[in-house]
This record gives sequence, structure tokens and C-alpha cells, in this order.
Amino acid sequence: MSDARAIEVDLADGTSHTSAEWEKETAAVLRKSRRLGEDAPDADVWDVLATTTLDGITVSPLGTPSLTAGLPDPGLPGQAPFTRGSTATRDLDGWDVRAWFADPDVERTKQDVVTDLENGVNSLWLSVGTSGIPIDALAAILEPVFVDLAPVVLEAPHEPVEAARALFAVISDKGVDAAPGTSFGVDPIGATFRGRGVTDLDVIAKVAKLADILDARALTVDATAVHDAGASDVQELAYSMAAGAQYLRLLVESGFDVDDAAALIDFRYAATDEQFPTIAKLRAARRLWNRVVELSGGAPTGQLQHAVTSRPMMAKYDPYVNMLRTTVAAFAAGVGGATSVTVLPFDERLGLPDAFSRRIARNTSSLLISESHVAEVSDPAGGAYAVEKLTDDVARAAWELFGEIDATDSLDAALALVRSHVEETASQRALAIATRTRPITGVSEFPNLHETLPERRPYAEELDVHRYAGEYEAMRDDRASTPVFLATMGTVAAYTARATFAANLFAAGGVDTATAGPTEGVDQVVAAYNEAGNVPVVCLTGNATAYDEWGADLVAALRAAGATYVVVAGKNSLDVDASAAVGDDALAFLRSIRQELEA
Repeated sequence: MSDARAIEVDLADGTSHTSAEWEKETAAVLRKSRRLGEDAPDADVWDVLATTTLDGITVSPLGTPSLTAGLPDPGLPGQAPFTRGSTATRDLDGWDVRAWFADPDVERTKQDVVTDLENGVNSLWLSVGTSGIPIDALAAILEPVFVDLAPVVLEAPHEPVEAARALFAVISDKGVDAAPGTSFGVDPIGATFRGRGVTDLDVIAKVAKLADILDARALTVDATAVHDAGASDVQELAYSMAAGAQYLRLLVESGFDVDDAAALIDFRYAATDEQFPTIAKLRAARRLWNRVVELSGGAPTGQLQHAVTSRPMMAKYDPYVNMLRTTVAAFAAGVGGATSVTVLPFDERLGLPDAFSRRIARNTSSLLISESHVAEVSDPAGGAYAVEKLTDDVARAAWELFGEIDATDSLDAALALVRSHVEETASQRALAIATRTRPITGVSEFPNLHETLPERRPYAEELDVHRYAGEYEAMRDDRASTPVFLATMGTVAAYTARATFAANLFAAGGVDTATAGPTEGVDQVVAAYNEAGNVPVVCLTGNATAYDEWGADLVAALRAAGATYVVVAGKNSLDVDASAAVGDDALAFLRSIRQELEA
């Protein structure tokens, strides 16, 4: 990082500072927290604080001009390569707030549509057919909607042509032009990857003709199909480019020129609570799609983007934390330049949303736009060295993977290649979640084992989603009937830190705990253990001094009292069956504890 340390930054107050000064001050803080050795050079702070994405891309802890040296010009908003935005300005003084509807109860959905449109929603995303709203109810639901002002986007994987015809009929009967952004949402490639719905590519020509008449979009490249399976950002982008390129080819073969074909396609991406990667992904997607169209012989093309807050990141337990996740994701999607943003209700994991969760979902975007004013500036992250570097890194990696996918000799082979990459990433992420280096608040961290979940009505069809919290949630769903006894050693001050850590860890696996409380020695702990009912698994929690002075005696006494499996919280040399410490594979540990409790 010698080039970075040489850089001087002039501040508004007239002072000038170098990166070397930042290194020195940062190194001092890291040494105090023992994250940097006393003898390590200050320059090591770059490596200590840098993060690496699941795609192997390094994100610098500090943006410096050296990061963007030699990068291609991102252009201006609304101009090729569209990195900084598909349009120069946003017609709605912000992004299009799009609400999702999947409730087969026609009257309830009709009321929800009206309520959302009257309170800040600009467009509608309807799951219809087998997956949600009856197709023959579209006319009734859209009867009060000004479809020339509010775009309607369909998702009908099982009946794509029938749903498209129904929407076509509704708009035609109203005698108006379809609002810009209206889309039939047909995606047979996505259906193939998900293994649900119509996978016949012949549907493309059928809906394209209807969309051309209506001046609407026919196809949606739904990249959430691979995101929901566990894909990384790069894999999501590469898949979307491959699917988009295939749709372009098929539309051209059916008689459209490249520009008209590109105008029939929109894109859907997942927005996660990883803020900067989401911003970079959406910026990179526009750049990549413009390049695909350019290489296909088309004119410069801005991508129509629909960003949806990630389903995999949503947790079933402590669902209110999902409000925080979706707020960060919506912020990133809006700042990243998405045309439309859907904030999924915080109770999405539990079933069909209620009025309160729908309100919170639509107000998330409204507050970001109208009160936080994050849409006042086009591409507010543009020019930030770290964001521009991350955008370029993501774009290049995705383009390389896209080339591999596009070089396969069939759609089946292409999707098989994508799936193999996705499975590898899902496994990598799962390990990080298991070791809690990627913590999930309310699930793997700070769980409330005794919470009462809100009750929701079931979906007509539930998506198969690789939930990040899934393995923890499975254990919570099947709570252990027997608790673990916490053998707390010493005063409250002496054992609280490790006892809290242990109790939270066990609760993450659906295991309750019984606690001894303040104790002064072996006899008091054993007496409390006997009162608890001689449970088979015991966990010692105390400080290092207590472990050294009477830990071994306590282990022996507890075994004599009936404990069959003894665990200790923290790293130590006690002769026990297992230990629990930060960085361990929590899922593997919890599985072993569950087995001992059930033995």
C-alpha cells in the first residue's frame, strides 16, 4: 500500500493529512483491541480491516484515489455505460415504490392494492395463478387502478401466457395505454432454474407479440432465482446476463430487431443488508447489460431494474429485526440506482403479510425518499473510490463468469454450471454462518427462545428458498425438551460474561438453560445441579481463575452427581467432553449437544 500512504488529502479547514497518518492512528486502536501485534508494522492495518466477499473480492477499508486509477469512465447518469443510472433523473423524485401481492383472497388483495396506492406505492407486483391471485380475478383487483399511471408487473410461473392475456385484456378494456414499466414478467429460464412453472421457451414469442402491441415489457430476467438458491453477487449478475442474452437471441429469431428486443426485457435483482456490495451490484448490472446489447448490435441501453429485498436474509425468529435488514437493503437499492424497489414485509418468512407489515414495508421507501432524501442526488455513491473500485471488480468478475456460462452448448449445461457455482458459494456462506463470523441477529446471536411468533396465513405456493438462518431455525422449530445446566462459578460479575455467551449459544439451537446462580464452591454448584433435576448436559461458566482453582474438582463432582456430558465455556485445559468458544462451529456443537440431551 505504499502508493496509498503517499497520498495527501486536503480538508476543508485547510489541513492536509496522509494515509500514513491514518495507518498510525488506526494501528494504535487495533493494538489496544489486540487485533494487531505490537511489533507489526502500521501498514498491516489494510489487511486486518479489509473484507473479502464470497466472490473473493477484497473491499478496502479506506477509499483512496489509487483504487480508481486506470478504471474505465463510468459516464454520467442516463448515458452509456449507464453505471451511474439508467436515466439522468427520476420521474418520481425517487425510485418507483413497488408493492408485492400474492394473497389469493380477492377482496383482501383488492383492498390492499387500493390502500397501498393511496399511501405511497407507485406500482404493483402481482403473483398470480397457482402461485397466488386467481387469474380471473385480475379485472376485479385492477378495476380501481389507473393502469396508465401505475405499472403492473406479473409473476405467473405456472400460467405465464394466460396471465399475460388477462392483463392485456384488462388494459385494453380500460382503453388506455399501459403505464411505462408494465410487464408480463415471463421468465421460463428462471422457472427452469427454480424447478417450478412453465419452462418451454416457446412462450417467449407468444407474450412478446402481446407486449409489443401494448408497448409493455414481456420478459423478466429474475436473478432472484439464483440468489434464492444461495448465489453470490457475481453469480447473480453472470446468470442475469446469460439469461438476458438468451432472451435477446430468441426475440431476434422471432422477428424483433435488437433494440426492440432489449425494450421487451426487464431485470429483477436481490438487495441485501450488505450495503456496499448491493450498491456495486446494481451499478455493475447496468454496465454489463449495456455491453451485452452493444455486442449484439444494439444502441446504448439503460437497464430497467427491479430490486427486491432478499428473501434468504429474512429470519423467521425475531422477525422484527427484518425491518432493519430491509431498511438497509432498500437504502442500498435506491442509492444503487434501481428503477423500482420492493421492500418485502418483515413477516414474509411467516406467511402472507398483514396490514401492519404492509404499511411498514411501503413506508420504508417513503421515509428514505421523503425524509432521509437519499434520492435527491443521482448516483450518490458515484465517485466514492471504494464504491467505484468494488463496482468495477464485481463487473469484471461477473463478465468472466458470464463468458463461461455463455460458452456452454445448451441451456441445461449453462444452468448446471450456474448451479455448481451457487452450491459452492452456499456451502461457503453456511460455514461462515455456522461459525457465526456472519452472525444473524435474533437467530444465531441474541435469540429469544421464549418469544411468541406472529401468526400469518399460509401462501398459496411457498418458494423454495435457501434461508441463511435455516439450520438454526430448524432446531428452534424442534426445541429440546431437556435444558442444559449452567454451572455458574463464583459471583455474578465473575460468571456473567461466559454464562450469557453460553445461554445465547444454546438458545440458538433451541436448547433452554437452568442456572445455578452465584456460588462459592463445588458443593453449592452440585446442590443447585441436584435441584435442577440432574440433567445430562452441564456447561461450566466462570472466569479463568475459577477454572484454574476449582474447575477440575467441579467437573469430577458433577460427573459423580449424574452429569454424562460436561462442557466448558471458553478455551481452557479442563478435562471435559467439549468446549464452546467464539469462532467454533456453533451448528456442529449444538447438534452434538442435542444428541446428548436426547440420548
